Amino acid sequence: MDSSPSRLGRYESNLANHSSKIVRNSSSLAKSISDSGSQSLASILNNPHAGKSDYWWSPTSSIPAPEFAPLPAANSAGIPKPGSEVNKPDFGPYLSSITEHYSRFHDIQQHESLEGQDSEFAGQGEALVACLREVPALYFKEDFQLEDGGTFKAACPFKTTAENLVLQEKLSQYLDTVELHLVKEISLRSSSFYEAQGQLEDLNAKIVEGCNRIRELKETIRLLDSDLVGSARRVQEVNVRRENMVALRKKLMLIQYVNQALSTLKLLITSADCAGALDVTLDLQHLLDGNELTGMHCFRNLRDHVAASVDSINSILSAEFLHVTMHDEVSIEGVRASTSIATNGKEEKTELNEEEVSNLRDRLLPVIIGLLRTARLPAVLRIYRDTLTADMKAAFKAAVSELLPVLVAKSLGLEFISGGRMVNTDGGGSSLADKLKNLSPECFLQLLSAIFIVVQAHLVRASEVKKAIEWIMCSREGHYAANTVAAAIAVGAAAAETTQETDSHGSNLLSYSSIGDARDNDATRPSDSSGDFRTDVLRENTEAVVAACDAAHHRWAKLLGVRAKTHEKLRLQEFLSVYNLTLEFMNVTEKIGGRLGYSIRGILQSQAKNFVECHHESQMTKMKAILEQENWNEIDVPEEYQNIVTSLFSSESLVSGDTDDPPVDIATRNGEMGTNGDGSNSTQNVDRIDSVGSSGDSVVQPLPAQNNIIENDTSVAQSSDARHRERGRSSCRTLLFKGLAYHMVNCGLILVKMLSEYIEMITYLPAQSPEIGQRLVELLKFFNTRTAQLVLGAGAMQVSGLKSITSKHLALSSQVIGFTYAVIPEIRRILFSKVHETRKTVIAFEFDRVTQDYKIHQDEIHSKLVQIMKERLLFHLRGLPEIVESWSSSEDSNTLPSQFARSITKEVNVLQRVLSRTLHEFEVQSIFRQVVVIFHAQISEALSKIDISTPQAKTRLHRDIESLLQCIRSLPSGNWSDASPPNWGQLDELLVQRFGREVDP
Repeated sequence: MDSSPSRLGRYESNLANHSSKIVRNSSSLAKSISDSGSQSLASILNNPHAGKSDYWWSPTSSIPAPEFAPLPAANSAGIPKPGSEVNKPDFGPYLSSITEHYSRFHDIQQHESLEGQDSEFAGQGEALVACLREVPALYFKEDFQLEDGGTFKAACPFKTTAENLVLQEKLSQYLDTVELHLVKEISLRSSSFYEAQGQLEDLNAKIVEGCNRIRELKETIRLLDSDLVGSARRVQEVNVRRENMVALRKKLMLIQYVNQALSTLKLLITSADCAGALDVTLDLQHLLDGNELTGMHCFRNLRDHVAASVDSINSILSAEFLHVTMHDEVSIEGVRASTSIATNGKEEKTELNEEEVSNLRDRLLPVIIGLLRTARLPAVLRIYRDTLTADMKAAFKAAVSELLPVLVAKSLGLEFISGGRMVNTDGGGSSLADKLKNLSPECFLQLLSAIFIVVQAHLVRASEVKKAIEWIMCSREGHYAANTVAAAIAVGAAAAETTQETDSHGSNLLSYSSIGDARDNDATRPSDSSGDFRTDVLRENTEAVVAACDAAHHRWAKLLGVRAKTHEKLRLQEFLSVYNLTLEFMNVTEKIGGRLGYSIRGILQSQAKNFVECHHESQMTKMKAILEQENWNEIDVPEEYQNIVTSLFSSESLVSGDTDDPPVDIATRNGEMGTNGDGSNSTQNVDRIDSVGSSGDSVVQPLPAQNNIIENDTSVAQSSDARHRERGRSSCRTLLFKGLAYHMVNCGLILVKMLSEYIEMITYLPAQSPEIGQRLVELLKFFNTRTAQLVLGAGAMQVSGLKSITSKHLALSSQVIGFTYAVIPEIRRILFSKVHETRKTVIAFEFDRVTQDYKIHQDEIHSKLVQIMKERLLFHLRGLPEIVESWSSSEDSNTLPSQFARSITKEVNVLQRVLSRTLHEFEVQSIFRQVVVIFHAQISEALSKIDISTPQAKTRLHRDIESLLQCIRSLPSGNWSDASPPNWGQLDELLVQRFGREVDP
């Protein structure tokens, strides 16, 4: 059945845990039961090989038959009839009553079947399982203690003496059952025990026999050894001793060699023979990396000694490298020499000649090879970079400290005595920055020039060192040191790799085992590690020069930054001198370093932008003051201004980008316009051109500062006459541009100079071209607007004291506006050659607007001239009726035209004479073309309304019309035709209508 194996398995699993406790509990129960219940087990163990049929005990003898509960009596009344249906739940009470008894019965049968299958081993453990089934589980608990109250009460629940006796009998039965089952289990296992004991006795006998045979073999071997092998063994021992002595001699010679090598190494290091010292250290390192010195206590510190020697060699090589490469000429004498050179304008030769370059390479070659072998060249180059940077800073400091007192004294007009003391004018309280700020532009430029010379000398030296290292590192085949350099690079690459590995273990000594392998191989063949090592050296070599250039840029930028506010207020030529010198400095240093100097470029562009802003504000203030003083009289044009127009607007040099000319040419070209009478630079005065008297003579003289704008006319005239006499014939009446002559006034020439300065800024400050273009547009707009207010709007009558605005004023204003309108396209062309494409659209739009404004302004001036003539005509036409009445009352004794015709003719001729002398021919024709149309319309309309009744009046009218037509015919309107008379119009038609014939042209 399915339930039997599970129950049997449960009993077998608990058998091992309860077997020992059964014995303990059985012994305790035996003490409490009478002696009649005890049994002796000795007789059972006498015959362990007896058959299983001789057992005196059967497991079924002590198991009582199960008692079945009587079937419940059926009620005769409730018994179903035969053949009725019976359901499974009807058997439930029956099955529940016999389940326990059936299970015990099944277990007994299973136990007997297992005993029958294997009489020898199958019954082992089954007896104990049966014992566990028969004895209550209470006695097999691990914590069973009969003296415990609860346990005793559960085990002995008797109340009377009879129950006590029954319980004692029951306990005795339990004890007997356990003992019988234990005896059965012992009998089942006794055969294996005795069999094992017999096998052990056989093994012992064989061991004894083997020992005897081993003893016999040892004796035989001893006899053979003494008789046959003894002499041969002694020969072998002698050979071994000889070999040991030879090895000892080699060790002693090795010790002697190491001692001699150490002594030689010390002498070589003392004498700074780094190449020989490196060879010795290489040999010693080979010995350390091998097994020759293993175990020698005397050389336990040899590795540290070699490492210290390598460090000493590296120190010597590093010091020698710095001594050879560093420029050690930063001295007071050198700085003074640079000062004198910069002051005198002479150029110092900073390039090294071929002999110096060759000597530098020869001195660097052994040092570089030694540093390559120790893989210390990249580290030494980093030290060289720091030293070169510090040396560059020291050169700046030495130059400034030496030159500044001299230049300060020069700026203050004092005499500086070399080796002595200068009179302290500032009380000793000025800082270095204040002294730099107080330097004049010329002195500061000399300071920068001297520093430039010193820095260039340092950088040229550093550049030659860089080229020499590159030449050594990239030596080609055929060079006398090519193989040596290649071998050193291979050794250094291997040493660098080993150093990286040993650094992680805290070791500072180079391992030369891999170095020796690399040296023994083909050293001239480059490997990946050699290429990487070569790249590291070249990179550090380049970084050293770049760092020096960066330090120079930083120091130069600091000098410029100190004078940032001062540079904003410099004159254009002075600022361009500093700007161009800085550009040259950047170009030289960037060419040497190979990288852009962003710091110095940033501060230079910032100062250029601030200068443009400040200069523009100054020019706007200056132009405003000049326009307010302008009397709008024609002046002669000095030759300098014609040169400005010719050089700026009539050549392609600026547009082509030729900006190599120094700003000195600009100052020379401007000549005395930028200086006072004594030749010194003037930052307080600007140029002004004024006319003198009615003769038309004009001169150029300085304009005072804004607070002294209004001068005495007498002093101005005297100064102008004096300068005019000095110049002689150095001026002309007009300013020529593209074949046209323009009559100019004072503000027009000042505008020309301002425009030239803006164009110069565009040329020499190309990065600021967009901003300069915007400022140019602003200046042009202001000039156009203010001129219109002063002339067309008659504002000059209030600010300049003019009594009236005449046609001469309008014509000159038109000429200035026309000239500016003509040069705007040239300015735009020059500007667009410097401006980036992305900025051209906005600037082009602004220039188009300002160009249109100037054109409109000029057209308005011309319209104003026409309007003036029209107003004069209308004025005279208003008096015409009175004149006509006088014709009828008086006799015709006067053959001249009337006052009306003579006045109109005179005023027209005056206007024609003024405009013809000032304006261009096409402009004059345009103006008088409109005047002719107005005259024809107005005069014919007025005369057509006059009623002529007398012959005298008719004759005079005919005379006036002929006079007026002759005047009109003579006007330069450009209306010439072969078919009709010049300037034909309505007045001619009126003459034909009234008198029947035309006036002869």
